[in-house]
Amino acid sequence: MTSVPTPIPSRTQFVLDSIKHRIPCGELSPGQPLIETELARAYGVSKTPVREALKTLAGTGLVEMSQYKGATVRTVDAAMAREVYDVRLLLEPEALRRTVLRGTPLDAAHEALMRADAAEDAAERSLANREFHRALYADCGNPLLGRLLDGVRDQAALVSAVAWAADPSWAREAAEHEWILRLVLAGDHEGAARALHEHIESFVRRAFPGEGGPR
Repeated sequence: MTSVPTPIPSRTQFVLDSIKHRIPCGELSPGQPLIETELARAYGVSKTPVREALKTLAGTGLVEMSQYKGATVRTVDAAMAREVYDVRLLLEPEALRRTVLRGTPLDAAHEALMRADAAEDAAERSLANREFHRALYADCGNPLLGRLLDGVRDQAALVSAVAWAADPSWAREAAEHEWILRLVLAGDHEGAARALHEHIESFVRRAFPGEGGPR
């Protein structure tokens, strides 16, 4: 008999969604302590939903839990970036190739590009970029592959936030996104997969020069 996942209480979900939004856009910076009492006061809830939200975020890799330091926003370094982006390099281009071969309409990807272009702040642009990438693989025909990629989305967004703070590269990435989508719409599954691979790999090379990117 298949078990049904236990729903997350609404207050916990509210706190979870808020913190999850604030980390990638840089409002909560890597290494910053996440103090339960302060967060509970800020969100107008008890410490219980805050504690549960932090545990969930630790499971997704956005938060680190320490017996001595408590909860902190995960610190980004080259090793962490390589780990996350190596998974993307291995899986995301193949997922896109399958999406194109299936002839999946990618209206959502085009809409995400327009939202990114019209975004008024880093948070909106980051969210739109994430939605663009997800649209490329969400209907690849293998739900497990999609879930694996979903599992690293938050960590990839954290890496991006740190990199963009040091060297904003929105314009270049937007142009690369447009080129990838053009290849997709042309039905060039191999070309689109290669372009996506280079897009992902070049980002880490730019963000962490001298580290060699994913290995």
